Amino acid sequence: MDELRVIQVKEHVFASNARNADDVRERCHKQGLLLINLMSSPGAGKTTLLGATIDALHDEIAFGIIEADVDSAVDAHTIREHGAQAVQVHTGGMCHLDAGMCDQGLAELDCDSLDVAVIENVGNLICPAEFDTGASAKVMILSTPEGHDKPLKYPLMFQESDVVLVSKIDVAPYFDFDMEQFEHNVRLRNKDVPIIPVSAKTGEGMDVWYQWLRDRLSAWRS
Repeated sequence: MDELRVIQVKEHVFASNARNADDVRERCHKQGLLLINLMSSPGAGKTTLLGATIDALHDEIAFGIIEADVDSAVDAHTIREHGAQAVQVHTGGMCHLDAGMCDQGLAELDCDSLDVAVIENVGNLICPAEFDTGASAKVMILSTPEGHDKPLKYPLMFQESDVVLVSKIDVAPYFDFDMEQFEHNVRLRNKDVPIIPVSAKTGEGMDVWYQWLRDRLSAWRS
């Protein structure tokens, strides 16, 4: 019997994507463009938050949005109604964007005229946290209807995030959401991450989010 051949895998399966992501990050840094990966489950309020942010900061920051979805262009049309550049990327059934897809999206934006580009990733609390898109900041949104236990169930998402936004706090009284317990659960995964409760509908907490965004952009360009 022939000797069994053992193949040694020398390269991590994500290595190619990691190299692409580093290239994207370097180009964005040279341009002074802050690229943000915005992640959440479906319906947490990513598009609503982006619309409110664009409206509030349009005199200060020029935004471009990469909308990632399995199908449709609903969110891209919504963003354009707020006056920002937007491009729709269909993932072909994949549950996340990778660096190559993000690069294609950036190529469709006039990046020289932008300050911030945001990837509105596919609604999912698992896959988007696993793939480096080339973004220099990772923002995740958890809505109060989802419950305060999610950091325990989806640890990587919270470990990877640079800021956690708790959305829809205007309806928190109608749901069994314990903010103190949520913060405790987040700290088990990421002890220093800022946690910002917000409501894009009422405006509560949004100024804190806007200032975080300003500070991050300033730090990226310094």
